[in-house]
Amino acid sequence: MTETTLAPPERSAPPPEIGPRRRSFADHPLVQLTLVRYREFLREPEAVFWVFVFPILLAAGLGIAFRNKPIDVVRVGVVSTIPGADSISRVLGREHGVTALLLDDTAAARALRTGDIALLVIGAGPDGATYRYDDTRPESRVARLTVDDVLQRAAGRHDPLQARDTVVRERGSRYIDFVVPGLLGMNIMGSGIWGVGFAIVDARKKKLLKRLVATPMSRVQYLLSFLFSRLTMLLLEVVTLLGFGALVFGIPFRGPLWQLAFICLLGSLCFTAIGLLVASRARTMEGASGLMNMVMLPMWVFSGVFFAWSRYPASVQPLIRALPLTAVNDAIRANMLQGSSIAAMMPELGVIVGWLVLSFVLALKLFRWK
Repeated sequence: MTETTLAPPERSAPPPEIGPRRRSFADHPLVQLTLVRYREFLREPEAVFWVFVFPILLAAGLGIAFRNKPIDVVRVGVVSTIPGADSISRVLGREHGVTALLLDDTAAARALRTGDIALLVIGAGPDGATYRYDDTRPESRVARLTVDDVLQRAAGRHDPLQARDTVVRERGSRYIDFVVPGLLGMNIMGSGIWGVGFAIVDARKKKLLKRLVATPMSRVQYLLSFLFSRLTMLLLEVVTLLGFGALVFGIPFRGPLWQLAFICLLGSLCFTAIGLLVASRARTMEGASGLMNMVMLPMWVFSGVFFAWSRYPASVQPLIRALPLTAVNDAIRANMLQGSSIAAMMPELGVIVGWLVLSFVLALKLFRWK
């Protein structure tokens, strides 16, 4: 018999290991959710316009409308029937910045009533001049002081103290220097609240949130993705608006730029947290829009975007200072216009941090996927 040699069996490949695959950083749920936030924003042309284009257009319009102008010309009326009306008109007409008009009684009353003139001279004699004007109009009060000074000097008054003027035009005191920080704060608030609130409500309305519950993602990661996605968008917002203001209008930056960046970052996180809170339960776009308008409208009006909040009565000023937009605007202006330190802005920063923590904690507790 022939001995047969059997070949050893061919060794097969080892079975694949069964177990969790090592996940890379790019696959982390928080990273993917943050990238989704960017894509959602860039696919909405309206959002891009309101975040980047609209603030620049508004700053340009306000900067041109309230630019530094030559001295205003005061229009003054003189009743033609009073004694010496012609000489009074000539004396006033020689003064720089004053235009004098000789008017009869009917035309003078109509011009004063319609605001065509700021002041009306209705009497002049040895006992002095008589003026008619509306004391609630600032230009009328200025006209009264100017006209009376001209007529007193023309009558022979000698000032014992000679006045000399030194005119300065310092950056930081113009209206555009005041309004650009306010527009920046308003833009940070709008993009934080509107951008986050609408994204969450839209996902809830389309049942996307309900599907995300089954993914390996926690509620904290989902909400934090909105906060993180705001960071890079914030950089573009701030650089675009402040760069435009610096190049076109020469707005000053007297404080350290890292402090300005810190204030903007803190403000953005604060308003993003408020947006999360507003959208934590809303199910319809109409309901979310109403809630967001209810939150933002008081800050648009009271927080000193276009004019100083100190104009309001002292009794309501503590409430105004407690608003987050008021704190953001005041901190940005303190950095840019005054060069204040972080220590000097601690009251404003405390208000911002307080709203940030409170809003995010409440959003975590109240948030619902459905």
